[in-house]
Amino acid sequence: MANLTLVTGFLLMGFSKSWELQVLHAILFLLIYLMSLMGNLVIFTLISLDEHLHSPMYFFLKNLSFLDLCLISTTLPKSITNSLSNSHSISFVGCVLQLFLVILFGASELFLLTVMSYDRYVAICLPLHYEVIMTRGLCVKMAAVSWFFGILFGTLYSATTFTLPFCHSKEVHQFFCDVPSLLRLSCSDVHIGVDVTMAIAAAIGILCFISITISYGPIFSTVLKFPTTAGRSKAFYTCIPHLTVLMVFITTGVIAYLKPPQESDSVIDLLLSMFYAVVPPTLNPVIYSLRNKDMKTSLRKLLAQKHIS
Repeated sequence: MANLTLVTGFLLMGFSKSWELQVLHAILFLLIYLMSLMGNLVIFTLISLDEHLHSPMYFFLKNLSFLDLCLISTTLPKSITNSLSNSHSISFVGCVLQLFLVILFGASELFLLTVMSYDRYVAICLPLHYEVIMTRGLCVKMAAVSWFFGILFGTLYSATTFTLPFCHSKEVHQFFCDVPSLLRLSCSDVHIGVDVTMAIAAAIGILCFISITISYGPIFSTVLKFPTTAGRSKAFYTCIPHLTVLMVFITTGVIAYLKPPQESDSVIDLLLSMFYAVVPPTLNPVIYSLRNKDMKTSLRKLLAQKHIS
């Protein structure tokens, strides 16, 4: 218990011990953050203001943009600040909050992406029934369920991780607080609560993967039957990048959380965390919306109104 009370904070791992490289890392992360921030804010604003974008697909895109904005804001600003100040500390409460929010937004995004794949399935494979099936009420319930599971897993992971005693080095081998890195600092080799939570999360993650696969099988089959090459190309142009980022998000997250812990620092750990915590929020605005014809039209209308006023 004495060891537990002594833990008032942690040290987040930097990308380099060189001051020059730390500044370079901070500048790179700042550019990524600003790009993600701008892209997601533009999407959120356009969908909120344009009545023509108040459809189920854009409702989910709006939620996705908000989740991406929150997810990347939970990790990058702290890492940028630490690099520029040459201080890698984070308080115990700050670490708890960061872990909770990363899990909350990450899990919610996974469930929302699964819901979005179903939405695309109905739109492409059952177009005549789309408005009947994808009602406003159902969309709100689906989004609410995504947030509920995110909050649930955020609470479970935070509670089971931070009730463990910490007595090893306070250096978290990651640029933000995550479960695998914190488990390496625990005095106890037995963490049943975390293991059970991981098992439940892995099972639900597999179900999401199966659901997405089931949705996209008929989608690709239907797309191949499109009479025009332009129609097929447009559908594949949207679906394939979506699936690529989604698979990267799922596989890197699963590997990061289920792989055996290592005693030494690993660049692979940092890269894995980048792929599931930084890459999706940055690329999603480009893949899902900014290349979308309706979004471009809405943006031009908004800019034209601003120019006139």
